[in-house]
Amino acid sequence: MDVLCLGILVADVIARPVVEFPGKGRLVLVDDIQLHTGGCALNTGIALRRLGVSTGIMGKVGKDGFGDFLLKIMEQEGLDIRGIKKEEGIYTSSTMVMVDPDGERRFVHYIGANGRFGLRDIDWEIMAEARILHVAGAMVMPALDGKPLSELLKKAKEMKKITSLDTVWDISGRWLTLIEEALPYVDYFLPSFEEAKMLSGEEEPAAIAEFFLKKGAGVVGIKMGAKGCYVADGETEITTPAYKVQAVDTTGAGDAFVGGFLAGVIEGWELEFTSRFANAVGAFCVQGIGASPGIKSREEIIAFMESRE
Repeated sequence: MDVLCLGILVADVIARPVVEFPGKGRLVLVDDIQLHTGGCALNTGIALRRLGVSTGIMGKVGKDGFGDFLLKIMEQEGLDIRGIKKEEGIYTSSTMVMVDPDGERRFVHYIGANGRFGLRDIDWEIMAEARILHVAGAMVMPALDGKPLSELLKKAKEMKKITSLDTVWDISGRWLTLIEEALPYVDYFLPSFEEAKMLSGEEEPAAIAEFFLKKGAGVVGIKMGAKGCYVADGETEITTPAYKVQAVDTTGAGDAFVGGFLAGVIEGWELEFTSRFANAVGAFCVQGIGASPGIKSREEIIAFMESRE
């Protein structure tokens, strides 16, 4: 196994386009409502598999219809699901995703089973098989956030694993306290620009990256949506513009970027090419509805990159 994606697994119910939010007792119509896989760990895992990377998933679902749906799709995508726990008494995490006409999204989220996943649920024998441990969904995993996260990543480093960390928006308002202790054990820190600003208190990409490098992260890759990405490792800094495409739905674009980035790490590509490839994977993602349908093979994405040069 090349990459083990550990973190949040979510069933996404996506409605589009949502032109207005209905008032109490009112109804609005949309063009379609679809059920998709979601959650940072699962989105990134599917992206990696589509790119030809051997990938496992570790997390928790409930014993319910949403959980069965996620497991079925993971099997179809060829993901290793030995590390997934099913738990009684709680439902699978789910999100209502309301997509604006321009592709931007609004979310209503239920943490569910993701909130119960902690150190006691980790199968260390499965982790031993992976080259990279990617933790996806920090700051909405209350049983893992904070000290347990640092213990997890510290042990992964002791096991000689490459480590990667992605975050989501912290509705609790605790921000840096949830991940600060873990940063010295993170080889690749890949937050969104908005999350990174809240975590660091800085406004500019270079200052944000410097903040996290000083906290111990090895490489900082800031996802900046339509503006591309900014990547720094303390010696090199790279600003890579996004590919211009017609965005249909931006759901999962950041996770697709991470999948592309980790594929570059596995291949040993230079940071500059890895950043461009990650942007291209994100560009493919936003051309489909949901987090994964738009993502194509590595060969198709590289051909797209070559056509834009």
